[in-house]
Amino acid sequence: GMSADKLFSLSGLFAVYKPKGPTSAGVLNLLKERLLAEAGVQTNGNKRKQVLKIGHGGTLDSAAAGVLVVGIGKGTKMLKTVLAGSKKYTAIGLLGKATDTLDATGKVTEEKPYDQITKGDLENVLQKFTGDIMQVPPLYSALKKDGERLSTLMKRGETVEPKPARPVRVYSLSLQQFQPPLFTLDVECGGGFYVRSLVSDIGKELSTCATMQELTRTKHGPFTLEEHALYEDKWTIDEIARSLEHCTSLFPGEPSHKKLKTEHPGETALSCE
Repeated sequence: GMSADKLFSLSGLFAVYKPKGPTSAGVLNLLKERLLAEAGVQTNGNKRKQVLKIGHGGTLDSAAAGVLVVGIGKGTKMLKTVLAGSKKYTAIGLLGKATDTLDATGKVTEEKPYDQITKGDLENVLQKFTGDIMQVPPLYSALKKDGERLSTLMKRGETVEPKPARPVRVYSLSLQQFQPPLFTLDVECGGGFYVRSLVSDIGKELSTCATMQELTRTKHGPFTLEEHALYEDKWTIDEIARSLEHCTSLFPGEPSHKKLKTEHPGETALSCE
């Protein structure tokens, strides 16, 4: 039918809002189901002659929310280039508690007093985490060992060696709010950076501990949460077609940030079907 033709002719990049809870892959599958159902394409069995090419441009943890950039059609091949720039996050950290996953989903592993910490102390510490820094990725992560995610191995109770510290880039880092034990950060960073590790490292630097309570990705490459992210009620063929058109202005023919390729291309999780 007409809508199926329109769906399979869609090509380019757009962004959706990923809520807290589902995995990034789960959000992508739901989006795909919605679009195929609207187009009246039967998906039971392998009867589909045409496969809808769709992928996302970098995993957001299930506990995190925000911008998830999606490539459709030929757009799946553009994800890497267009998203090679920076990402922006707003994170809420909790002082005085550490967890095994470094976020609110984990088990508490340590508790320490934090009443001595002032807003000034926090602001001073942030300078140490700005620029080119070394960071140890969390054990509960999508990074792989022998083809399996570290988080899967950890959940099975296997002993996992931490990955070595690696260079990451923090373009800007600022304290938005401080209401102990909570503090809110805005961070702009390059590829391969873990905000959970940052929050945990800030806690250690302040001689206490800290864990991330909430994380929202507000920008990925040129896509922002306010301007580009489609909420679930807008996951229709027409809305996506409109969004694809609106988003073409974000990337001129030759993206100027091609040079900023992340140092760890192998670890930029790209899911392209």
